[in-house]
Amino acid sequence: MPSHLPSRRDILKCSAAAGLSALPLGAFAQAAWPTKPVRLVVPFAPGGSSEIVARAVAAEMGKTLGQNVFVENKPGAAGNIAMQEVASSTDEHTIILGHIGTLAVNPYIFPKLPYDPGRDFAPITLVSKVPSLYVVHPDLPVKNIKDFVAYAKSKPGQVNYGSAGNGSAGHLAMEYLKMVSQTFMLHVPYRGTGPMLTDLMAGRLQAASVGAPALLSFIKAGKLRCIGTGTTQRLPQLPEVPTVAEQGFPGFEMTQWYGLLAPKKWPAANLAKLEAEAVKATRGALVKDKLAQETALAVGNSSAEFAQFIAAEQKRWKQVIARAQIKPEGLG
Repeated sequence: MPSHLPSRRDILKCSAAAGLSALPLGAFAQAAWPTKPVRLVVPFAPGGSSEIVARAVAAEMGKTLGQNVFVENKPGAAGNIAMQEVASSTDEHTIILGHIGTLAVNPYIFPKLPYDPGRDFAPITLVSKVPSLYVVHPDLPVKNIKDFVAYAKSKPGQVNYGSAGNGSAGHLAMEYLKMVSQTFMLHVPYRGTGPMLTDLMAGRLQAASVGAPALLSFIKAGKLRCIGTGTTQRLPQLPEVPTVAEQGFPGFEMTQWYGLLAPKKWPAANLAKLEAEAVKATRGALVKDKLAQETALAVGNSSAEFAQFIAAEQKRWKQVIARAQIKPEGLG
């Protein structure tokens, strides 16, 4: 064979190169995802359990994703503003911390949502379950749930409680207690847990139910009194505080939960990578230890398991919302 003729190997090399050059640039971009820092949106004001959970998992994910993961709080409209923004985002680097309120409550209290939990979002992993605690201002003359219920019944409509907003986990928790105890209390919604706790500790509110991570330091400092836990068993961090179930309401359970979601329109490969890294981070010792210090349980399940969990929670809270007649602000 003349030396100037191309060999079979040369022809194959040229064909391979031509094939690669014909690939769209997006193929390389997807393979390299993420190409810039990932924004984790928290749909509530700073100072609550959601921010603690988000920062714990974001810090660990940033170590293995190849890009930093930064947390951005975006409160408003019971989380609807942030959910809508992330659902319509197109940068493929914006994810959100889903929550009992935005995923299992808002679909049943708002006549029309600017997002659809099932259609617009891909569940990634359930990051954490957080025990709900029932607390009062220390000046309130009650030591436990029994005292509190008796006090509220003696002053119908005069006891007020705060929450992070209409349809928030704290709102649900207190309405759930009102329902089982047949008491009447006034609800004062805030734009986030932080500002609500400020007013509670200042005595402008009398009671609230909040996730344990945001409360423990205030309880230990004597700024708030914990009168009951929403867990099925007493918490090791508060062994002297009985559960609500122990105090005359058998079967009572109330926990908040948080999980990661991404826009469903993302490429499957990017969703799979995000899931793998999120699960790895959530199951890691550092996140588990960090959340345990705050009385939160790290989960880290698969996207399919998280989807099933969301469906079960929607079914449960749809019934509670209907019975308690919870409506968003302005529609009640």
